[in-house]
Amino acid sequence: MAYTTIDKSSLHFNTKLYTGNGSTNAQTGVGFTPSFTWIKNRGDTHAHVLVDAVRGVTKELRSNGTNAEITTSNSFTSFDSDGFTLGADSTDSYNKNSNNYVSWNWLANGQGSSNTEGDITATVSANTTSGFSIIKFTSAGSVSQTYGHGLNGTPKLWMIKDTSTSSNNWQVYYNGTNRLKLDTDEGSSTTASQLMSANATTITTPSYSDGAWGNGNGLNYITYAFQEIKGFSKIGTYTGTANADGAFVYTGMSPAFVMIKKVSGSGYDWFIFDNKRLGYNDANKKLVANDQSAEADTSPAGQIDVLSNGFKIRTTDGHIADASEYLYIAFASEPLVSSNGVPNTAK
Repeated sequence: MAYTTIDKSSLHFNTKLYTGNGSTNAQTGVGFTPSFTWIKNRGDTHAHVLVDAVRGVTKELRSNGTNAEITTSNSFTSFDSDGFTLGADSTDSYNKNSNNYVSWNWLANGQGSSNTEGDITATVSANTTSGFSIIKFTSAGSVSQTYGHGLNGTPKLWMIKDTSTSSNNWQVYYNGTNRLKLDTDEGSSTTASQLMSANATTITTPSYSDGAWGNGNGLNYITYAFQEIKGFSKIGTYTGTANADGAFVYTGMSPAFVMIKKVSGSGYDWFIFDNKRLGYNDANKKLVANDQSAEADTSPAGQIDVLSNGFKIRTTDGHIADASEYLYIAFASEPLVSSNGVPNTAK
């Protein structure tokens, strides 16, 4: 059996850096037509903005807040064959003149199509090769219901947001046993009645009725679901060592993107690293998914080494390094071994 089915990871996920110009701004070099783009102003305190092709290019969500979906008609204007185009943005979150930005881009299947595999008919845009799908649905308000995710296997992690109101948090589910909130620094919950589950075709909302978890009557929801794919994506946990010669996390590929969150306790942020912003060890600067702060490598430091087969913690910062359990999600720049058995170059 081949080590990986994806030899060129950048055809499915890619980080694109760009500089704003305050006017029409076409960005190329992504390598594909994105279906989901997450943008952050690197040098200023503006919101993380998330746009996908299923909800439509003018519809913004924010990872660092509970905001309902916002329409920004002249900010993100199109997904293109090799990237995306921005308009004359007035919010500074997309395209302020001379500001530096990072965009993280995932390939799905454009605007998607109807999926009737669950109790609820959903609109699903799925990339079954890379194990990523975008799911939009409207809840019927029943206590527990299912909706299809369109993947070829069970997602290991998914994020769900009520897009209709500003009162509900982002919910992040992983391993079928834990729930975190993407927009807060809170620890995980394992309360059974609040957990969602998934199988090879559907995701099931909790038995406990609450608008945050997919069963608010008449509310609209978006889900980003991730199936683990060998050599391309890795989702799991590690235990920190509380010293600068920190934990090594084997991923089976060289990461292009790593997001880390301490599982227990409050006051610990979602740290994001990638291989494009500076991109050399151990000066990988962090951004914080639940906060609009600019990128930083100062206290809390949060520095990692990106290796050919995983990543290594190089800080004592408790957000990613103390003797606790941490959740991580990583996407590849290239696999450890290609489909024809050729090893990745060591880093």
